Amino acid sequence: MRKKIVVLLSVIVFLSFMVVLNAADFTLWKVYDNYFKKAKYIDLTHAFNATNPVWYGFGNAVIKAGVAGQDVPGYVKKGTEFTYKKHGFIITRYYLPTDQYGTQLDPPAHFNQYGATISDLPATYAIRPLVVIDIHKKVEKNPAYHCTVEDIKNWEKKYGPIPEGSVVMIRSDWSKKWNDVKAFNSSKFPGIKLDALKYLHLKRHILFHGHEPLDTDMTPNLEGETWLLHHNFCQAEGVANLDKVPEAGALIIIGYAKPEGGTGGYARYIAVAPPDWKYGVSVIENPGAPLPKQPYPLKRDKHGILKPTPPNKK
Repeated sequence: MRKKIVVLLSVIVFLSFMVVLNAADFTLWKVYDNYFKKAKYIDLTHAFNATNPVWYGFGNAVIKAGVAGQDVPGYVKKGTEFTYKKHGFIITRYYLPTDQYGTQLDPPAHFNQYGATISDLPATYAIRPLVVIDIHKKVEKNPAYHCTVEDIKNWEKKYGPIPEGSVVMIRSDWSKKWNDVKAFNSSKFPGIKLDALKYLHLKRHILFHGHEPLDTDMTPNLEGETWLLHHNFCQAEGVANLDKVPEAGALIIIGYAKPEGGTGGYARYIAVAPPDWKYGVSVIENPGAPLPKQPYPLKRDKHGILKPTPPNKK
């Protein structure tokens, strides 16, 4: 009898565990349906091309139509361009002189011989709380203004302590100059001071910070970036659209290419704002499948970029 009771209890415990497990399996789906589906998504990423800003020591990418890398008997010869008409598909060749290009994520290995490479970053980078420190008014008066500890503490007076493990973006609106390479690459640009970086990492224990220019500060020895990467922290550069994101209460989704042993990451940052936020688009508004058809056939411009092109335009 006792043996039967033990077996029965074991079955009950097992079934109870399975019920709890099954309920937990769908919790995130419910969160998605109830919140993330209605949330507003804002892209914080520049699309890179062959002419965008980059440090002159690296040079720009070269983008061309893709060709066959070897003969495929009866189908294509080596060096032949793939076309929609003949092959049913096309590809694109990218000659990238650097992995520090466009909107990016810098791992420690960029400066640090013993630092983590981009492929070493853990999957836990995927989604984090997003903090936006707004200095754009000060940058309007002084293009070389750098975010200070005081700017950060003023944010905290308004919203409370910066969450541990969050991503802190410095809004300067410098990204609005992206299509004017000369203006964007000015020798005077906004940044963040070293003591502010130390406060964020050593006092608030953030994941990483990000900024709109392609450098952290204007110091000759790049003291901020040097300190960060030699202390095994990452940073984001070339971030866009921070004027479209709430200063507090949003999340950030972090994606990047994963070349093995890479010293930089071509990144995609997307802010997730509350459903009632005035900017962005929800999954309900733009489900993403099917995607819209182009208004004209895709053709390459002189820089190799595919764009919808009216029939009479070259």
